[in-house]
Amino acid sequence: MNMFTHHTAPTQYVEANGIRFAYRRFGKAGGVPIIFNQHYTGTMDYWDPAVTDGLAQTREVILFNNAGVSSSSGETPASFSEMGANALAFIRALGLQQVDVLGISIGGFVAQEIALQGGELVRKIILVGTGHRGNDMSTSRSAEIFAGSYDPPEHLWLAVHFAPSAASQKAGLAFLERKWRRQDRDPEVSPQTVAAQGEAIGKWIAPGEQALAYLKSIKQPTLIVQGSNDVIIPTAHSFTLQQHLPNAQLVIYPDANHGSIFQYPERFVAHAQQFLDEGLASA
Repeated sequence: MNMFTHHTAPTQYVEANGIRFAYRRFGKAGGVPIIFNQHYTGTMDYWDPAVTDGLAQTREVILFNNAGVSSSSGETPASFSEMGANALAFIRALGLQQVDVLGISIGGFVAQEIALQGGELVRKIILVGTGHRGNDMSTSRSAEIFAGSYDPPEHLWLAVHFAPSAASQKAGLAFLERKWRRQDRDPEVSPQTVAAQGEAIGKWIAPGEQALAYLKSIKQPTLIVQGSNDVIIPTAHSFTLQQHLPNAQLVIYPDANHGSIFQYPERFVAHAQQFLDEGLASA
């Protein structure tokens, strides 16, 4: 096990498909590493150290910026299929033979694409605060929340990820304190990335009669984690995912919103470790 942590792991680079991907890896090497896929406008620094360092106790954690995002080169594509293909190019450039994949929010859309396109390269999947193609977003408050003004600006993420209760907001403030400790932070995403991710979301949620059919092709064991009232991607979509994926289980955390794993990091790490260790000879 290397001595790096979420806050000390150096940023490294690998080239694939003409893209210079920025990444950080740390934790217990030797098993199946877990690849983290980030939410809308997020970078490697938007993960919760309590989650990443917690999982790094038993496996190698790999954070990365997909094409065009923050410190990675190139342009961000305007579809999650292309983002998934770029993520697979990154994984293969690292010489990895098998990976587990975690995605939060739109990172969950990318994780599904990685599973679809990657086949046996992907062993297990964790989907957090996410949904399926053809999501009905009519009850989402994402446009309202992201259009709001916040003082300080980082309190946007209290509205995005946490419920309005006193307990959830207190957990949110603790999360922000953990998140902002790293000194050599990634630059924020560019306007091109924001526009491309927005366009990709529009394509993903477009309604269609066969919008859910693709889920039958995702055979990997899947853990779906969600808050009891996700105001960004409505909680009901996680139930739909569980019902249509061939091998999925669903965990819903109480009094929680879009970033449930940031509100309950220790609980999530325990659930994730149990799920990822199932079926391993050493488990």
